[in-house]
Amino acid sequence: MTTVRREAFGRMPPEEGGGEVEKFVLQSDSVKVEILSFGCIIATLETKDRDGQFSDVVLGFDTLEGYTRKHPFFGAVVGRVANRIANGRFSLDGKEYKLFLNNGPNSLHGGAKGFDKVLWSPQVLPNGVRFFRLSPDGEEGYPGDLKVWVTYTLSGRELAINYQAQTSKTTPISLTNHAYFNLAVQGSRDVYDHEISIEADSYLPVDDTKIPTGEVAAVQGTGFDLRQPVQLGKHLQKFHLDGFDHNFCLHQGQDRRLVARVFHPPSGRTMEVHTTQPGIQFYTGNNLDGSLKGKGAAMYPKHSAFCLETQNWPDAVNKPHFPNVLLHPGEEYNHTTWLVFNTA
Repeated sequence: MTTVRREAFGRMPPEEGGGEVEKFVLQSDSVKVEILSFGCIIATLETKDRDGQFSDVVLGFDTLEGYTRKHPFFGAVVGRVANRIANGRFSLDGKEYKLFLNNGPNSLHGGAKGFDKVLWSPQVLPNGVRFFRLSPDGEEGYPGDLKVWVTYTLSGRELAINYQAQTSKTTPISLTNHAYFNLAVQGSRDVYDHEISIEADSYLPVDDTKIPTGEVAAVQGTGFDLRQPVQLGKHLQKFHLDGFDHNFCLHQGQDRRLVARVFHPPSGRTMEVHTTQPGIQFYTGNNLDGSLKGKGAAMYPKHSAFCLETQNWPDAVNKPHFPNVLLHPGEEYNHTTWLVFNTA
């Protein structure tokens, strides 16, 4: 049985139009998750360790104010296009579109005011919550009125996130959730003792601005071969890696498949990621620097969390040999990701 509660969480600042932000608490016997109507943010996710103790395993803030200030997309749904678009430009049907540059020379996670920084309209479901918004034609430089639905449902140990969209003009779209996890407990110093595996035979090498070069490289014999579980800290040392911020290429298809698994031996917590998406960005919180004060006054230093963002491949709109990222009028964008929490 999943229970769903809605509570007030705060008000948007007047310069942001005011507006009530609500929190939706989804709870089963195994998992408790709190989701905000601002940015569809997963603000809290509590799951049991092997002794049955609940701990919060996602980074974030105690108050709305933390989320309305600048932060690295903690827990939010990002779009209209997740990840990076080179030089903030793309061409469609002979017309060039220019986006806001918010990541060096590139556009990242939807631009200056992406889906993570807006209020969504909520609808309570028996076992979850559905959020809706209309992204108007021209918002952040993207073409077409885009209707978007993001649905969170909790069933036992499994949190499902479904993304649907329809457009009035051809537009690129790639949606993901940007939760930062630490299976020890949020606020722990690092994730070096986590064991991770990713079911991917290839990955995308990137240039010095994190844009894919266009090569689809085999993981075999490299530090990107995560097909068998590796202990993160030892693995980064062994391959002299500063961390991961790379797209791993998943087997294509619309069916649900297991794509990643993380195990935290001290607590016994495990997290599996299943998805219908063609890629997963593995990010190890390389840009966290301890400057943000998170929940319970926790500091979040470098490598104190990991993200597994299921999505289309970065810069796919400029790389025709990457999976199709365009949504046309009359079509439906529809992807689901499932996070399954267990103990071992």
